Amino acid sequence: MKIDRKAIEEHVRGILLALGDDPDREGLKDTPKRVAKMYEEIFDGMRYTNDEIAQMFNKTFEDDLALEESTSDIVIMKDIEIFSHCEHHLALMYNMKVTVAYVPSKKVIGLSKIARIADMVGRRLQLQERIGTDIAEIIQKITSSEDVAVIIEGEHGCMTTRGVKKPGTKTVSTTLRGRFNTDIMLNNRLMMLYNK
Repeated sequence: MKIDRKAIEEHVRGILLALGDDPDREGLKDTPKRVAKMYEEIFDGMRYTNDEIAQMFNKTFEDDLALEESTSDIVIMKDIEIFSHCEHHLALMYNMKVTVAYVPSKKVIGLSKIARIADMVGRRLQLQERIGTDIAEIIQKITSSEDVAVIIEGEHGCMTTRGVKKPGTKTVSTTLRGRFNTDIMLNNRLMMLYNK
């Protein structure tokens, strides 16, 4: 789906008017164009479905570790920094750190692709919980592993700068798929590695 920059410009101009400012004054006359260009960048993930993101970053390597049978080897990538925007207030979700873990099933994904997937999923109007669900779904599609976990910690502008105004409040969400959801020992290993 293409992002309509022209429509964004028109709406931003309308917002400036609704706020009681003059969109033609020196400091604001290019603001609608700048905002439209910024939105195109920060909401880039909205142009793609999870299937399209999976195809975009589907770079795997055949695992030569003889993973013919189910194992409990865990690949974990921690502290992937992303940002997103809350779909309820369009407020920034920031200081977000994503942890992605999976148990390889004959294929391993290139490490940079995990970070790129997390970044692309964040570039949507989102809920933090859905970010985890979307990342897990994409990792499952690419790796063919049912065993995927995503842990996200972040701060939400709609909590810290408006409404209840509680700076420093962090939200932690977990998405557990496959054996991360059913195998207590595997889940404990994940939490031990996460908390290191």
